Amino acid sequence: MNARLTNRTHLLRALIQGLYLGFCMLVGVQFFLFCKWLAAGGAFHERLPAVEAFLPISALVGLYHLILTGTWDPVHPAGLFIFIAIVCSALLFRKAFCGWICPVGTISSLLQSIGQRMNTRLRPSRWIALPLSSIKYLLLGFFIYFIFFNMSPSQVESFLMSPYNIVADIKMLNFFIDPTATTLAAIGCLAVLSVFIGNFWCKYLCPYGALLGLLACASPFQIKRHEKACLNCKKCEKACPMSIEITRKNIIRNPDCIGCLECLNACDTKGSLCLCGPFGKNVWPYILPVGTISILLLSWLTARLTGHWISSVPTGVIKQIYSALF
Repeated sequence: MNARLTNRTHLLRALIQGLYLGFCMLVGVQFFLFCKWLAAGGAFHERLPAVEAFLPISALVGLYHLILTGTWDPVHPAGLFIFIAIVCSALLFRKAFCGWICPVGTISSLLQSIGQRMNTRLRPSRWIALPLSSIKYLLLGFFIYFIFFNMSPSQVESFLMSPYNIVADIKMLNFFIDPTATTLAAIGCLAVLSVFIGNFWCKYLCPYGALLGLLACASPFQIKRHEKACLNCKKCEKACPMSIEITRKNIIRNPDCIGCLECLNACDTKGSLCLCGPFGKNVWPYILPVGTISILLLSWLTARLTGHWISSVPTGVIKQIYSALF
C-alpha cells in the first residue's frame, strides 16, 4: 500500500475522531449550560440526550431491565440505544468504534503520538502485559456479576427510577468540572502512562473495551496475514497502536484489535495483509468504520422514530432532585 493511501487513511481516521470529539464537546457544553440553569435559573438550555452515551453502567442495568421485562428504560433511553448500537457494531464490525469514534480512544491516540514524537514509547513484555490486561476483564466481570447475578428485578427497577440514576449524568459532569485531588492525580497518572505506553487505558483498564473486544471475536471480519507473502518485517506491529504481535498468527482474532487499519497501511508487501470477511473473502477495509458509523446513525434514527431518545423524566423533576442533592 503506497504512502499516499497511508496518509489518506490516517487523515480520514483523525478527521472522524476529531469530528466526534468536537461533537462530544458541544454536547458537554450544552449539558453544562443545562446544569447551570438547574442551579441558578436564567436562560433555559436543553439537555441533549447524547450525553447519556457516557453512562454505560446505567445502560447495562437498563439492558438487564429490558431482558427481564421487555420494557425500555424511561430514564436514560438514549443511553441504552447507544449502548446496544455499539455492542452490535462490535459483533459485526469489530472494535472500529474504539479505533475510529470513541473520544477516550481519540485522546489516548493523541497522547500516544506525543510519546512517539518524543521517542519514549515503551512496549511492555507479554509477561507484564498479560496480568495488566486482566484488570479490564476483572472489572467487566465485576459489573456483569453485580448487575446480572446480584440484582433482583425489584432492585433493578428501584435503581433505574432512583434519584441517583436520574441525575447520574450530572454527577458525571461534576466529577470532571470539580475533581478531587485524588481524581486529578489519577487522571494525570493515566495521561503520563499513555505517553509512554500507548493507549494504556484502552489496553489494560477499560471494561467497556473488554466487552467489545470479546464480542468482536465473533465478528465475520478479521485481519488476515498471508504467510507466504509476508516478509516478516514487522512494520505492521510497529504501526499497531495496541501492540498486537501480528506476525505470530495468520488470522488476527485478538480482542484488543480496534480495527484502525494502521497495520494494513504500514504493510508495503502486496497481498501480505488484508481484511477478510465471510467465507474468507477479501473485502473493502473501510467497511469497518463505515459500518460502525452507519449502525450508530441508524440507531439514532430508530430511537427518534420509536420515541426512545428523549427521557420521560420531566425537567421539573430533575430540577427538584438537583436542588435536593447538590
